[in-house]
Amino acid sequence: MDWTLDETAHAGPEHLDPGFVAGYDRKQGFPPVEPDLAALREHGALGPTVVDLAAGTGRFAIAAAAHCRRVVAVDVSPAMLAHLRAVAPANVELVPAGFLSYEHAGATADAVHTRNALHQLPDFWKGIALDRIFRILRPGGVLRLHDLIYDFDPGEAPAVFEGWFAGAASDPAAGYTAEDYAVHVRTEHSTYRRLLEALLDATGFDVVEVSYVRRLYGSYTCVRRS
Repeated sequence: MDWTLDETAHAGPEHLDPGFVAGYDRKQGFPPVEPDLAALREHGALGPTVVDLAAGTGRFAIAAAAHCRRVVAVDVSPAMLAHLRAVAPANVELVPAGFLSYEHAGATADAVHTRNALHQLPDFWKGIALDRIFRILRPGGVLRLHDLIYDFDPGEAPAVFEGWFAGAASDPAAGYTAEDYAVHVRTEHSTYRRLLEALLDATGFDVVEVSYVRRLYGSYTCVRRS
């Protein structure tokens, strides 16, 4: 009996819309990828094989391809993969799959990168996803993770969200609006920092670098234990 979550249903309908995909990077604010490359380079994990889970439009995958022999760009969205297919270099492989369905082939990966996608899974499934990432990586391999994660206690949520919403974009084409943020809180599965870090530790990762912006956006460099 199939008991696996349908990731396509949890990805959000906008990610399946070619019109949304065309403006995705602008709405995201064109996050820089050089810090990710630098983190992997620092830990000896910038290739030869890197996997980009929930690759989106491929900003990281394309940048990594200049340094790696093989980059696997994985996404559940046909619209995202179609966009990436038009711009990806030859050493970027495109795979229609998600955290729970991607089956890695070939040499174990030196690094896995993922940005703003793990929150689409409830916490039980985050644990399954992290375990699968652990198995993709070689010992000493690196997980570079970005996500919307709550670095505050439950009683602080109203004040933190009030400040977050106040700084939102007014033009939905230029960025995320207060309503976008509210929809995320209501319908997505962002978790508390302490819970995510407990899952990382239980799975077999050591967190070697972590930073937060506005107590909401976490960036992690995690090394797979042997």
